[in-house]
Amino acid sequence: MIGILILLLLLLILAGLPVILAVAAAGFMGVIGTDGLVLALFPQKMFAQLNSFTLLALPYFILAGSIMARGGISARLVQFAQALVGHFKAGLAHVAVVSSMVFAGISGSSVADASAISSILIPTMKKVGYKPGYCAALIATSGTIGAIIPPSMIMVIYGAMAQVSIGGLFLAGIIPGVLVGLSLMLTIKGQTYLPKYPELREKHGKFSIRAVFTSATRVWSALIAPVIIVGGILGGIFTATEAGVACCIYAFVISFFVYRTISIKDMVKILVDAAVTTAMVSGIIAVAGTLGWLLTYLEFNDVVLGYVTGAASSPIGVMLILAAVMLVLTMFVEPTSVLIVFVPVAVYIGQVYQIDPFQLGLVMVMANQIGSTTPPMAALLFVTTSIAKTHFMDTVRYVWPFILTEVAVLLLVIFFEPVAAFIPNWALG
Repeated sequence: MIGILILLLLLLILAGLPVILAVAAAGFMGVIGTDGLVLALFPQKMFAQLNSFTLLALPYFILAGSIMARGGISARLVQFAQALVGHFKAGLAHVAVVSSMVFAGISGSSVADASAISSILIPTMKKVGYKPGYCAALIATSGTIGAIIPPSMIMVIYGAMAQVSIGGLFLAGIIPGVLVGLSLMLTIKGQTYLPKYPELREKHGKFSIRAVFTSATRVWSALIAPVIIVGGILGGIFTATEAGVACCIYAFVISFFVYRTISIKDMVKILVDAAVTTAMVSGIIAVAGTLGWLLTYLEFNDVVLGYVTGAASSPIGVMLILAAVMLVLTMFVEPTSVLIVFVPVAVYIGQVYQIDPFQLGLVMVMANQIGSTTPPMAALLFVTTSIAKTHFMDTVRYVWPFILTEVAVLLLVIFFEPVAAFIPNWALG
């Protein structure tokens, strides 16, 4: 039955059915075809997947990100990044990465990160000679930082399903997220020496501490948002859900009263957009979580554990296999669905091999996000390619060096536990 379910899911997706419907159909057929299960279990398990106080944080973080993005904060963050690194050779490419790192502390979403930065930077990059495909590839891969540096919506989902501290996961993402950004900047630096990247020779003036200070004064209120979120959770001031509410209030106050870039009228569209996004994500959680429950009921965890045990005997080997499976599957299936389905399996195997839960969580999240940039199912590439107004294959041509860079950081997290686990274990005792 397990093999039939997985094959059915892949066939439905390859046939062009939307992922959420394909996952729902596979789960529905699985419940019908499994002895001892009644059809009523399917909707019951769907609602059970969403019946989590922790998951209430999700719509609030989505709304907060929408308010900040619509409030023009992303443009100010780009100006701040340009003051910091715009004087480098290939300055605009470096600005794209740094902007993603800074915006990640606000949006909590790789898609929001990539779309906001693309809309602002790609037209300018194209004007000074950057290839559209290069712009789209760079911003898509740097957009993955949005789900690694806290706050992170995908970490909220993982933490709720794996019963791991969301505040701890947020802290675990700090070092890997910064390393991804710095590694991408090193890759850009290396490309400036290659003859096939003439556009990377551009340089914009000299570094000015005054310009940095001026831009920082315009954006300081947005920069402290992640401190409020993570600090509040770890300080016991509020839960992850309450942190999401606090972030919404803070985003509204900053955008409405301080920057004055949104009006009450704008809030209608912001609320509708956030509601649509929440419904989409919640639907994926419900159906993918139900399929994950069914696979667990069919002892899929034990089947996978048997294969993993036969292929690896150490925690590092196990994480390499889990990361590889995640990277391959996300090439063909929507990444969030893959993560939700495999959370029970990963947690079960992690407990057997005594893998640090924060390290395991970061490995799963990072592999999942890298999968968002690997063709053919590459959501982030589709977003940035459409904004760059270029051909998808032109973007794919430039994306591989950046993907390899992110995989190298993922391997660092796998081989060196403290990269992800040191800060949360130190902070949480």
